[in-house]
Amino acid sequence: MPMNARDVSRILEEIAILLELKGENPFKARAYQNAARTLTGLADDLNEIVADGRIHAIKGIGAGLAEKIAELVKTGKLPYYEELRASLPEGLPELLELPGLGPKRVKAIYEKLGVTNLGELEYACRENRLAALDGFGKKTQENALAAIALRRKHRERHLYHHAFAAAEPLLSALRRQEGVIRAELAGSLRRHRETIKDVDLLACARRDARPAITAAFVALPDVEGVVAQGDTKSSVRLKSGINADLRLVDEEEFPYALNYFTGSKEHNTVMRGRAKERGLKLNEYGLSRVDTEERVVCADEAEIYRALGLSYVPPELREDLGEFDAAASGTLPRLVERSDIRGILHVHTTASDGVNALEELVEAVRSMGMSYLGVCDHSQSAGYAGGLRPERVRAQWEEIDRLNAKLGDFVVLKGIESDIKPDGSLDYDEETLAGFDFVIASIHSKLSMSEAEATERILRAIRHPTVTILGHPTGRLLLAREGYPLDMPTVIDEAARQGVAIELNASPHRLDLDWRWCRRAKSKGVRIAINPDAHSTRDLRDIEIGVAVGRKGWLEAGDVLNALPVDRLREAMRRARCV
Repeated sequence: MPMNARDVSRILEEIAILLELKGENPFKARAYQNAARTLTGLADDLNEIVADGRIHAIKGIGAGLAEKIAELVKTGKLPYYEELRASLPEGLPELLELPGLGPKRVKAIYEKLGVTNLGELEYACRENRLAALDGFGKKTQENALAAIALRRKHRERHLYHHAFAAAEPLLSALRRQEGVIRAELAGSLRRHRETIKDVDLLACARRDARPAITAAFVALPDVEGVVAQGDTKSSVRLKSGINADLRLVDEEEFPYALNYFTGSKEHNTVMRGRAKERGLKLNEYGLSRVDTEERVVCADEAEIYRALGLSYVPPELREDLGEFDAAASGTLPRLVERSDIRGILHVHTTASDGVNALEELVEAVRSMGMSYLGVCDHSQSAGYAGGLRPERVRAQWEEIDRLNAKLGDFVVLKGIESDIKPDGSLDYDEETLAGFDFVIASIHSKLSMSEAEATERILRAIRHPTVTILGHPTGRLLLAREGYPLDMPTVIDEAARQGVAIELNASPHRLDLDWRWCRRAKSKGVRIAINPDAHSTRDLRDIEIGVAVGRKGWLEAGDVLNALPVDRLREAMRRARCV
């Protein structure tokens, strides 16, 4: 399709950006920028200018550029532009829209950190990698995070921890309102989905108090705009960019409404079907007998499930993925809880790309009531993250020995996050690997692989006799990077054969292993290590998100590696196999 001057100008500007990102001659990039500006100031129609050949006479547009403009105008395509775009990651130009990140800086971020889009940049900042780059620093990193947070407002979906952080003050304020009897979160946030579209809040309240409650809700400090306001439902847009809905119901309706608005849609459909089979009608207002319309009174959700011949189904499991058969047969799992976790594995110190020193992390983990900490700094090939060469590894071991000698009943374990090389081998010699208490094997580089290549690479790694845990198995970054394709059933089966645990990386940017695969791992006897992948003491709290998602994957305490007491954990690690 032919293009007008505005369309062609936009493409020329993008070509200039792409040339700068590739490090091409700056004069070449400037020529495209100047041509773009020239076209936007034309008085005549660009199609006519090209048709009669006047494009070659315009000052500042050379012969080569004139030909490219003519091709764009006539055909709507330009192979040079398409090839240039294909030579760089699609999300890279978007980084230039962040204040303070010009082409040279974006090029350095891409080449030195492997960052290709906003989501990956945010994750790199959270791991303190941008601050460590020459010419950047802590302030640049803070500015980048602030700019990314601003852009997040325009996303349709949001990471779990961002949605929860937005919802928590709303819920607290709602519970303080006069006339509110009970208030809870509902929707996908209550079901602990890894990404959230909006926040759902439900409250039962006196009818006479509802106008004041909704008025207070839409006027909360975090509200940026009001979408709708009424006595039973109000919707707002928060300053975080997330939408939030509040529904108000009568007290006797609350259990049914909470069940309905928690969802999922698929779970609700089955619930209504079971009710119908028993001559009942179930909706968000109540449960009643079809023949007499007599109301079946339920004091809470558990009584609704009992009325349908089911054990209570925890919100995390309500996805119509087998929970009804288990609830009918009384075989629902006793889901893992935060209190079941005995220790924290996979933390990074200042020895690699962490923010806090080892002793600071020890004190923070002890204050959480834990009994052990596993240190897992990056291995030597992760130069971008200050990866440890063998001599630095041994120095860290000596530091750990000194700490353990004075810690008493708390244990620091010697671990490493060893890079899995493209051929599936690990990042140290055998002698060094054998000296660790445990080894997490992870992929951080060369992520563009076919399913067969990625699967074989991981299979070879988990067959290595020192590997204890497979780290963040697909390499995904939620809302930023899908992760490499992987034959996960084959990987899980091999992990079972080798006695290797699989990580559920609790970083809210990863949550990888995906909860949908946890049940298969559980059924094969593969333990899951719920690891915060902490790069600061603040990140240690991500263990709670990991537990929430582990619950969604049907995990019980016995399925979780770091729910083991330290003596049993050390025994498993000495065998270099977690069985």
